[in-house]
Amino acid sequence: MSMLFGAMLVFSGNGHAQGKKPLAKPNTADPAVIELRDYRTLLEKHRGKPLLVNFWATWCEPCRDEFPMLNEMARAYGPRGLQVLGVSLDEDVDINLVRRFLARMNPVFSNFRKKPGKDEEFINGVHVKWSGALPATFFYDREGRMAATLVGEHARPEFEKVIQQLLHAPAAAGAARKSAP
Repeated sequence: MSMLFGAMLVFSGNGHAQGKKPLAKPNTADPAVIELRDYRTLLEKHRGKPLLVNFWATWCEPCRDEFPMLNEMARAYGPRGLQVLGVSLDEDVDINLVRRFLARMNPVFSNFRKKPGKDEEFINGVHVKWSGALPATFFYDREGRMAATLVGEHARPEFEKVIQQLLHAPAAAGAARKSAP
């Protein structure tokens, strides 16, 4: 009881600690729900920069375990151009779990939720060889082409190896290949 009372005294009505600098406003909105066409739009929107897209779910223990690492990598490599997106495959009934998970993890990257239904169409649309196993991370080069995939549990050095390759790949190389007949 005293902890709750103390919290009520410490925080003002706007959620900021009194007498302290306001913290960055947490993203309190629910993740936007996306379908396959929305996913493709997101890929197009991020063209020009290396992109890491991680598919996760609150019921997936390896997903929960790697999420803090993804957040750290987004902080570390974001200033160098890496874009990171998360896509939850949780069902609508689990939205409260998703909310709590994201509030606890405080991701520095945008997260979305796959619209329920049409699972096979969505999964095959992301990558025809993806079974839907989680966690699943797809890396896209500056030209928007899939460059690598990591499905299942993987250590940070495996992620960083792919990220380093994407960051050091020349942007013009893809454009030159694109214009060739």
